[in-house]
Amino acid sequence: MEKKLPSRKRLLMTWLTLMTLTLFSMWSAQLGDESRSLSLPLWSIALVLLSAGFKVRQILMVYLNLRVSSPGWRGGFLCLLAATLLLVWLAYWWVIKG
Repeated sequence: MEKKLPSRKRLLMTWLTLMTLTLFSMWSAQLGDESRSLSLPLWSIALVLLSAGFKVRQILMVYLNLRVSSPGWRGGFLCLLAATLLLVWLAYWWVIKG
């Protein structure tokens, strides 16, 4: 069974998307000096986590080439990703509310 590697165009487009989302995450996280003592609102942390989740998914599917692996591997990694994002969201929510 021959496994197809991602094309150069797919790799470059994924890299560009990841860099754009990284800049978006930095902007939405308000990384300026004046906002260091402020906590992020829940909508902002949701955007950052969604962006991070999409980036991890792209890395898994394109760079680790899980898009051509068995459904078990894909599903397992995506479930771990969802559980990690949920854990981070709940921890942040608990700190903000508690």
